[in-house]
Amino acid sequence: MSSVRIENVTKKFGKVFAVKDLSLDIKEGEFMVFLGPSGCGKTTILRIVGGLETPTKGRVYFGDKDVTNFRPKDRNIAMVFQSYSLYPHLTAYHNIAFPLRIAGKKKEIIKKRVMETAELLGIKDLLHKRPRELSGGQSQRVAVGRAIVREPTLFLFDEPLSNLDAKLRVQMRAELAHIHNELKITSVYVTHDQIEAMTLGQRIAVLKDGVLQQVGKPMEVYENPKNAFVASFLGSPAMNLLEGKKFSFLSSYGKNKLVGIRPSDISIVKSGIETTLDAAEVIGNEIILYLKLGDNIITVKTKSLKPSQLKPGTKFYIKFNKEKIYLFNADTGEKVKSS
Repeated sequence: MSSVRIENVTKKFGKVFAVKDLSLDIKEGEFMVFLGPSGCGKTTILRIVGGLETPTKGRVYFGDKDVTNFRPKDRNIAMVFQSYSLYPHLTAYHNIAFPLRIAGKKKEIIKKRVMETAELLGIKDLLHKRPRELSGGQSQRVAVGRAIVREPTLFLFDEPLSNLDAKLRVQMRAELAHIHNELKITSVYVTHDQIEAMTLGQRIAVLKDGVLQQVGKPMEVYENPKNAFVASFLGSPAMNLLEGKKFSFLSSYGKNKLVGIRPSDISIVKSGIETTLDAAEVIGNEIILYLKLGDNIITVKTKSLKPSQLKPGTKFYIKFNKEKIYLFNADTGEKVKSS
């Protein structure tokens, strides 16, 4: 295992900044998740940590060792990508064993390590199969196994679950969490999926346009977002953000403020702020309402509505939980306070 220190790293491609002056310490044995939309720089910083990209400025340290100019093979890392990159002509056993064979390990050591890894991942009965005979989830387990078997000091995951269906993603998230709890290897995980970030990360680092916005434990970031971007990116559905100057019932919060309220903190009431239903989604026992409020569409989480109430155009009256309101500067997006 190794800690990772990213020190004032900038990466430019031509005139475009992919990463801007990013500094971050990742603790030994920690599971750190980089979260953000496409183009935010999260994969670029992962590739810099892995040695696949060289920073324009800044340094990367593993423990106390400066590895900025080390080649990937000299960093003792293992990477798992979105594409499984398995060798089609090799069985699962030989795919997992491949890095050990290249390293010149003895057959008995290879067999022992492969079997231990297969046991951990629950794929012992798949070791004789070739990639074309495996499902997407099984292939991803083999790819993870190939990374684990090397016993690296650092795992790097680049959106490894994005090709899986929803059910398999849930299963693989649980398996990755289990693997990390078992092996305690420092892990850096890149995703745009906030659910993955919230469930896997011991800490999450939220990025936008190459700039680190906020770092912290998932619930700390969720409950205390530093700015409007972080607030709107975390949560499903996202936090509602309304300009105070547009609505008289928000005037007490200030005209130069963005007023934030999560969908679960808005109630359907008999008398209150009038809205009109634009659309509705029924997800199990939960209903997501998309309500027209002036020129805005706001989302509300609720339950126990009749099907007849879910027709577009239906009027709903809503009430904000004033204790759950967040305020942001309308110009900078920085948090002002939360009530």
